[in-house]
Amino acid sequence: MPRPSGEAPEGYVDIPFVVEPNYAGWRLDRYLSEKLRRLTRERLHGIIQRGVLCEGRRLKPSTPVYPGLSFRIRRPVSAEPETPTALPTVFQDDWLLVLDKPAGLPIHPTARYHKGTLVSLLRERFGEAFAEPAHRLDRETSGLVVCGRTTESCRVLGRLFVSRDVHKEYLAVCEGHPPEDTFLVDAPIAEGTELIRIAVRIDAVQGKESRTRFEVLQRFSRGGEPFALLRCYPETGRQHQIRIHLREAGFPLVGDKMYGPDPGYFDRFSKHCLEPEAWERLRLPRHALHAARISFPHPGTGAAVTFESPLPEDLQDFIAGRPVT
Repeated sequence: MPRPSGEAPEGYVDIPFVVEPNYAGWRLDRYLSEKLRRLTRERLHGIIQRGVLCEGRRLKPSTPVYPGLSFRIRRPVSAEPETPTALPTVFQDDWLLVLDKPAGLPIHPTARYHKGTLVSLLRERFGEAFAEPAHRLDRETSGLVVCGRTTESCRVLGRLFVSRDVHKEYLAVCEGHPPEDTFLVDAPIAEGTELIRIAVRIDAVQGKESRTRFEVLQRFSRGGEPFALLRCYPETGRQHQIRIHLREAGFPLVGDKMYGPDPGYFDRFSKHCLEPEAWERLRLPRHALHAARISFPHPGTGAAVTFESPLPEDLQDFIAGRPVT
């Protein structure tokens, strides 16, 4: 049977992209490096040169992208890890869709995940132009994701998230008992480390201003070890900010493979060879971070809106001393 026009041949998959308003004018290679962070610049250029599918015309690494530009990257099919399929809706109107993302669900298609992403699920269930995420959450982070439902809403949200007009609060479970009930980490963050390209580092010379306030909500013990539940208030919006600031303070997130007890864990996890002893030391299958509260001006009315998400069951179980799977 002939294949429908444009459909990927057997053994290949097309990863779709639609450029969001806040990336207007970026070069294609820079845009893709933001979306496919695990790939080196050389690999990205190779992918682009082999062909980016965009309505019959060829795109170059230097091609400027614009809001609404739709294109696909064709790549060989690889075994894709299973991801959650639930998309609980917290709020919806003509401008906004606010979702409570489960841990383990990536937001955008990546080199490893193409069908099991929040964007793919949105398009599959509601259609191509239903809503677009306005910001990022790490795959293992659970909690609130704000999506725009119109071009204007996406534009306004993009501007809000770049500014400091969005107030975010996270809940985190960390190793140890912080001695103070409140503390501040003011440490500049730079991208990239010697071991992990997509990680960040504290760097007083090359880093960008980064501050996070922390409040201890509960100190508890599990298996004779000390832990704490924290409320986190990021005052800036750097990648992995809360995670690396907690490590800098000496209280890393429970379950953090990148900034936790061993810098080699993430590499071995990525290669599917993380040993049982490491999993035991990590204590949780994912890092214990949850986007719990977000406030910002509504993109349509300008009125202040606030959305909240309760601490998910796996983190509640960990705090209560129950088994965690």
